[in-house]
Amino acid sequence: MSEKPKKLLIIISDEHRKDAMGCVGHPIVKTPNLDALAARGTLFENAYTPSPMCVPTRAALACGDHVHRIGHWDSATPYDGAKRSWMKHLREQGVNVTSIGKLHFRSGDDDNGFSEEILPMHVVGGVGWAVGLLREDPPAYDAAAELAKDVGVGSSTYTDYDLAITAATEDWLSQRGDDAGDQKQPWAAFVSLVSPHYPLTTPQEFYELYDPAQMDLPIAHQPRQRPGHAELRNVAGFFDYDRYFDEQKMREAKAAYYGLTSFMDHCVGRILTALEANNLSDDTVVVYVSDHGDMMGDQGFWTKQVMYEASVGIPMIAAGPGLPQDHRVETGTSLLDIAATAIDVCAGKHDQQSRQLPGTSLRHIANQPDNTDRTIFSEYHDGGSTTGTFMVRWGDWKFIAYIGHPHQLFNLRSDPHELKDLAASGADNLEITMALQEGERRLREICDPEAVNARCFADQKRRIEELGGREACINAYVFNHTPTPDEQQKMQQQT
Repeated sequence: MSEKPKKLLIIISDEHRKDAMGCVGHPIVKTPNLDALAARGTLFENAYTPSPMCVPTRAALACGDHVHRIGHWDSATPYDGAKRSWMKHLREQGVNVTSIGKLHFRSGDDDNGFSEEILPMHVVGGVGWAVGLLREDPPAYDAAAELAKDVGVGSSTYTDYDLAITAATEDWLSQRGDDAGDQKQPWAAFVSLVSPHYPLTTPQEFYELYDPAQMDLPIAHQPRQRPGHAELRNVAGFFDYDRYFDEQKMREAKAAYYGLTSFMDHCVGRILTALEANNLSDDTVVVYVSDHGDMMGDQGFWTKQVMYEASVGIPMIAAGPGLPQDHRVETGTSLLDIAATAIDVCAGKHDQQSRQLPGTSLRHIANQPDNTDRTIFSEYHDGGSTTGTFMVRWGDWKFIAYIGHPHQLFNLRSDPHELKDLAASGADNLEITMALQEGERRLREICDPEAVNARCFADQKRRIEELGGREACINAYVFNHTPTPDEQQKMQQQT
């Protein structure tokens, strides 16, 4: 593209489901700052995560490549800087690449590719969540009760951390304003907020925006409505959050989640105000995404880990030079497109390695006619699953393959809530048969799922041995959500 602003601000939240924004028509959720960003830019309506789990997704985002190709399968195999990130690619070409906030990589002692890491949150002890490695004989996940227990009003370590990240970003942008020297110096800032990730404890002014009594109940949350698929039952049985929620607690949880979403939007608004106040808006591309969604009780699931839209789909907005205003794109997109976008915006030069990555610049996609035939891919190999799960999305179709279990097929246009698995009910229908075959074909264009599944389990077996075996994985680090940097520092002092 001809326009090269050379400045990129990526704002990534955590656990923000794609439908929880005013700009996509949600009747309740208040996100005025994201709505304004979408109005001055492009909204990508069919955006997805490469894996519905934090750690593998953030590794894939950094490398711009599929989880199975980089081998960062799970929450105990975090990114360690060994494979070149897009951040390192740009830094090598003279671009200042700064992170502020959550990274969920192995350690700040690794060269992750940033010029500077401000207030970074990495996985606990350089290891992460080791229990998730025990997929063949999983122990009880005793931390599941915390999700419902934490629902309520107040501040949390996460909301405090987000306020610190927001303030640090304001300061960083002020140092790059009109009076900060060479305005032509390219930079990329990766600002990573934690909200609306649980704990579902919400500052009062944002919780009060939502009345629990007016919250809708989750979709198909009744036991008789839930999917009977064996692997989905395995995941639900491990992450047994739902047993702690009655209808009142569900409504309170939704109010808290929407409140955290509005709190996050408030933080985004402060960051964008700082960008404008320092006269940086006109030549900065802003990208807003989340790492994955949250089921919020739909189909009996809470948090993520599954291939339903609320979990695997993400919000994605891009605005600034080279991006159409008040524009919507139906072409499927992925967090893997961020790497190509960063190289495009910051005037970086592609090399042989970056040209082989699967992503495409969001600016390019936004300026082309919609291509709903583009294949988007996601995979899951983490805790609660007993086998590899692979999703491909194209057109109206979503195909989900489970190694050793029946596959699933959904038509998202006629069944947006994914209540009818066509693979289980339409075996004699020619259209469904052809869609299943097409899904299989598209999947195998990307990978050999059986081989990937076998390689993943072999890698995880080695990782379990590295960490000291099964009991060490169970007892090493026990938590329901990653502690903030301050909390991790206190843990280290206690040990």
